[in-house]
Amino acid sequence: MGSESDEREVILGVDGGTTSTVCVCMPLLSFSEFPDPLPVLGRSVAGCSNFNSVGEDVARETLEKVMAEALLDAGVKRSAVKAVCLGLSGVNHPTDQEKILGWLRRAFPSHVKLYIQNDAVAALASGTMGKLHGCVLIAGTGSISYGFTEDGREARAAGAGPVLGDWGSGYGIAAQALIAVMRAHDGRGPQTMLSSCILQSLGLSSPDELIGWTYADPSWARIAALVPVVVSCAEDGDKIADEILHNAVQELAISVKAVVQRLHLAGEDGKGSFPVVMVGGVLGANNKWNIGNEVTNSILKTYPGACVIRPKVEPAVGAALLALNFLMKETVANGHS
Repeated sequence: MGSESDEREVILGVDGGTTSTVCVCMPLLSFSEFPDPLPVLGRSVAGCSNFNSVGEDVARETLEKVMAEALLDAGVKRSAVKAVCLGLSGVNHPTDQEKILGWLRRAFPSHVKLYIQNDAVAALASGTMGKLHGCVLIAGTGSISYGFTEDGREARAAGAGPVLGDWGSGYGIAAQALIAVMRAHDGRGPQTMLSSCILQSLGLSSPDELIGWTYADPSWARIAALVPVVVSCAEDGDKIADEILHNAVQELAISVKAVVQRLHLAGEDGKGSFPVVMVGGVLGANNKWNIGNEVTNSILKTYPGACVIRPKVEPAVGAALLALNFLMKETVANGHS
């Protein structure tokens, strides 16, 4: 069996989010017939690979490690790799792509096809099975909307981080809740159930202690982890928590609508069909107060032709399917040239 897997051609798909990096190794599939479930030969997980967060050296080492481990898990050599697609957070500009291409070129021979995208693009592909068309909404710790037309134009909205306004994100929701607690405490705002619930969940005895807790480690994910508390307060009838969630729904829906409008994804009459892929913990919560469902309803009210997709595969598989798609397009183009 070893010799068979040594000769098999493979592709690597990498999803580098804010918290972790996942790499999958998949066989070179024919695009006309995807098996279900998709065959994943190897998989590996490592830490953050966003060079804005951890610096270039750590990001490069993480990417090299996660790819090497996925190949090891699959039992194939590096020479079997035909294409690599990386969907990475922090890739927002062609100069970012060039930088990462430079790192990868040292790791792979020149015939290996390398594709670098933002991690939102891999998330979109996980819902469209590798086709770059439609809009993706990611709402986890941060939030972003990203869209593509079939002729390759693209647009994005939000995704600028907590300071510049990812207000529908987990961080945005939790930050608004913390602000509401402080406002209630010093008499600038109405009393809210959020005060006792958040303090209880953090093991603190007074809102004054929240100041120390918040600034001791202002990491986005740590603050975003308070979202379930906000949801449960809203479900128990707290008006302030309810308002925070309604505002988040509005922000998330607006970011999708902005992308759809700029790219005319719904056609001239606004009724055309296009995929909207929804990804991230904030959208997936299975509660009575369901943020994902509310966002879906808001999008469908404006764009009745939108086809909302919750992906069945992870974004790293989306990245691998993108590599397949790009590879196939290049093969067809070369065949006709």
